Amino acid sequence: MATLILLAPLAELQAQSPEEKGLEIAKEAEQRDNGWGDQASEMVMILRNKQGQESSRTIRAKTLEVAGDGDKSLNIFDEPADVKGTAFLTFTHSTKPDDQWLYLPALKRVKRISSSNKSGPFMGSEFAYEDLASQELDKYTYRWLKDEELEGRDNFVLERIPTYKKSGYKRQHIWIDKETYRPAKIDFYDRKDALLKTLMFLEYKQYLDKYWRAHKFDVVNHQTGKSTELNWKSIKFGNGFTDRDFDQASLKRVK
Repeated sequence: MATLILLAPLAELQAQSPEEKGLEIAKEAEQRDNGWGDQASEMVMILRNKQGQESSRTIRAKTLEVAGDGDKSLNIFDEPADVKGTAFLTFTHSTKPDDQWLYLPALKRVKRISSSNKSGPFMGSEFAYEDLASQELDKYTYRWLKDEELEGRDNFVLERIPTYKKSGYKRQHIWIDKETYRPAKIDFYDRKDALLKTLMFLEYKQYLDKYWRAHKFDVVNHQTGKSTELNWKSIKFGNGFTDRDFDQASLKRVK
């Protein structure tokens, strides 16, 4: 009888379908990153063309965790002069299209990003508008593909398919660290199911003894040869942000 009892959990685990296992892993990853409240950060974005020529931009970001929905975020460009004051506001949602607005100081107006344009490049980078929204659990369906070592660490590899009909991606493959459940890599496939780009999450640091944040994002576009690098200079939690820091009027108040 004891032997049967010990074998029961193993039998249940083996009975999981790839879809059930994938969803379970995704849920655990989300749960481990809940409860951080708000975050302020400063970063440098480096754009590289196919020939390797570089240009850089300095960005400040604010993010507010929202219970029961997706996060709110505000990105403000400080340098160079031709983009200074440009601000990008995102209200992420779990099951409906995200709301996004771009403030262009030269025109002194706020432009709403249409739901059909979220696959477009953000400020000339290899990040799409939809990449900048928080990755809520219900944005995708999941399937476990395999376990694989990456950079000397064991990872789950999941396939996730966007539930958003106008996503620029047919599917994504994401590597999730088995120990910490933090993302390590994402392969993005375009609507024709060709590999479009790869995003690497690098130089992780832990905050508040719980939350892991990558201090470097490196994305390479395999179809154009271009790449974009994001380097975080600082990350701070507990800033006291409220919804008012993320309304549309806040786009014009940025300094």
